[in-house]
Amino acid sequence: MAKLISKTYGNALFELAVEEQKIDVFAEEIKEIMQILKAHTQLQQLMKHPKIVKEEKISILESIFKGNIQDELTGFLVLIIMKDRYSEIEHILNYFLEQVKALKKIGVCNVVTAVELQQEQKSKVEQKLLDTTDFLSMEMNYQVDQSIIGGMVIRIGDRVVDSSIATKIGEMQKELLKIQLQ
Repeated sequence: MAKLISKTYGNALFELAVEEQKIDVFAEEIKEIMQILKAHTQLQQLMKHPKIVKEEKISILESIFKGNIQDELTGFLVLIIMKDRYSEIEHILNYFLEQVKALKKIGVCNVVTAVELQQEQKSKVEQKLLDTTDFLSMEMNYQVDQSIIGGMVIRIGDRVVDSSIATKIGEMQKELLKIQLQ
């Protein structure tokens, strides 16, 4: 249900951005909105509180955002409050940003290695991914996990390339267990 809500509202916002030719402006302002919401947990609690009436929540949102972001985005936030969908705001805004990345052919890649990669190695990984995918640019996220022993695990969306030593050892172990001793 939550995915359907975020997709429905996220698509509506994305279509509005395309129609108004404000994709980049909306994307930047949505990133700012998300930063504000993450930084102010009390605001989040206030907006989710069931005993605070919608009108008061709308007044608070408008006092924070009106005149600081596009009117369409302020109106969208008001709509989210009116429809009791504020609990899904983060998912909705993330869905919108995913749609923008898809439109601009920006890939989001998570790379896990056993040791920290040097900048030259990171550049080579990114270039190899750009050469082997349809993306025009990549948003790279690196993480170190010593438990993979060596190699790397690359995840782009729901695609995973796992060339870690830990996985190869696990596969060899399974094969060895299949062999029956006589």
